[in-house]
Amino acid sequence: MAGTLAGQTSPIAVLLDPLGIEVRSAFDLPTVILLVLILSGLGIALLIGRAIGRRRDSSVDASIVRAFNRRVAAWLTMIAILAVASVVSRYVVVTLFGLLSFWALREFVTMTPTRRADHRALFWTFFVLTPLQYVLVGIGERAFAFFTVMIPVYASLLLPARIAFTGDHKRFLERAAKIQFGLLVCVYSLSFAPALLALRLQQYDPTAEDDAARMIPWTASSTGLLLFFVLMVLLGDLMQFAWDKLVGRHLISPAVNGTKTWEGLCGGVISVGIIGAIVQWVLAVTPFYVYGAGCMASLVAFMGTCGSLTMSAIKRDRGIRDYGTLVHGHAGILDRIDSLCFSAPMFYYVTRYFLGIAS
Repeated sequence: MAGTLAGQTSPIAVLLDPLGIEVRSAFDLPTVILLVLILSGLGIALLIGRAIGRRRDSSVDASIVRAFNRRVAAWLTMIAILAVASVVSRYVVVTLFGLLSFWALREFVTMTPTRRADHRALFWTFFVLTPLQYVLVGIGERAFAFFTVMIPVYASLLLPARIAFTGDHKRFLERAAKIQFGLLVCVYSLSFAPALLALRLQQYDPTAEDDAARMIPWTASSTGLLLFFVLMVLLGDLMQFAWDKLVGRHLISPAVNGTKTWEGLCGGVISVGIIGAIVQWVLAVTPFYVYGAGCMASLVAFMGTCGSLTMSAIKRDRGIRDYGTLVHGHAGILDRIDSLCFSAPMFYYVTRYFLGIAS
């Protein structure tokens, strides 16, 4: 039975232990240090940004400062909530991401109008498939064979069939594709972030004399791995934004996104890779070697850009600026978690492939 902090036992662990459900330690010292550094860094960045924004004689474009402050404020809020949820239980973290998925899917569906005949399929999407996906994620590795195929296989077959039962065939393929893509990105892909907490991983032990014994179980906090992933997504967002404004010259896709540049992409990916390697070297919060952590951080940054461009293309197709105004003073929640949605499955599967322990 594991505790919330070293030497302590969480109430959730006490309740679930008789049921045979393992509750792993939420925080160890490196994870706490990483969390403090993230929150402190975001808080300082927000204070500096607001101070610059108040200066009337500043040479920095006011719109850039406002955009930067909004990004930082949104990430600060989300990580603070994630930290509180992690202290309570892994299941609270899973529930938190489930609510985020519901929120994001609601924005996506609102942005892509559907017909009356789609309402029952949408009911199943919101109130059956979304909760079921996160229930399976909450079960953990025992349900790996189910939560990894439930939406891309079963839901992708059943939802179009449910729409077909209504007899409305007008723009059938487009309507079915909209619902399936929203479910895939907003629910399925995002659910791999909290799924990291249940991974059983191993790490390389260079001190072992026998080659067969050099892979040993990784016993550090899985919350540290999740925080490392979220931090790399955050840095990918901020670093690419900074490189775009500082040296960006050549737009990747002008018709899709007027700010993403090749210089920003390359600078962001390289910068985040270096920072990821440094974080691992100093704190060792992941089971990867230093160079492995750097490569994973670069992969996360690259996939984050893919997510931003993809969702921007959808917005341009629908003729809208952002996905909503539910986050006070900011764009929609999808505008902030699109990078998370696209990078979470890649980070999860690559980590599990190289370091996962076979069940």
